[in-house]
Amino acid sequence: MQTGIGLYLTPTVPVPQAWLGNLSGKRVLGLASGGGQQGPLLTGWGAKVTILDFSANQLAQERAVAEREGYHIKLLQGDMTEPLPFEDASFDLVVHPVANCYVQDVDLVWREAWRVLKPGGKLLAGLDNGMNFIVDPTEQQIVNRLPYDPLHDESQRQQAEAEGAGMQFSHTIVDQIGGQLKAGFQLLDVYEDTNSDGHLAELNIPSFWASRSCKTV
Repeated sequence: MQTGIGLYLTPTVPVPQAWLGNLSGKRVLGLASGGGQQGPLLTGWGAKVTILDFSANQLAQERAVAEREGYHIKLLQGDMTEPLPFEDASFDLVVHPVANCYVQDVDLVWREAWRVLKPGGKLLAGLDNGMNFIVDPTEQQIVNRLPYDPLHDESQRQQAEAEGAGMQFSHTIVDQIGGQLKAGFQLLDVYEDTNSDGHLAELNIPSFWASRSCKTV
């Protein structure tokens, strides 16, 4: 469970302060980051924050928090599977909590994050490692093969519909970290995290990674 006032990319481990640095006056993109979790903190630390999210509900929640707390934040509805609606080199930092599990091919996400960052800009990303996709809802049995891809596996599609989880996709370290490297990023640091509860968390089995990468030119 998230506690304190830290910024989270994954369920339980806060982002190290050293990953963020001094955000005063920096332009920050919260990529698929609506919901009022990362935006208020980033704004409170002095950043000029833009949140892009596909979900109107998440953006509405973000707007409600901003209005309640009395700060300005720019909100855009958009699809991270398409080119982002920003000029090249627009941001100093991209914050991308676990969300690309809803994207079948993550390569475009990394290419676009690299494009919109300024030289030397940082990408902070929360990443699934596929562990949650192999188990049943009780996390007691392994029931799925990887990759988990409901668009290409009929049994997985039926499972996703029965669970009401939407279309989600597992990704490998080649997709998640290798994809960042292929896009041009330099990997600076990583950590791993568990679910916030459930059997996998009880067994301390990591189900997420977080990465800090830099745009080098």
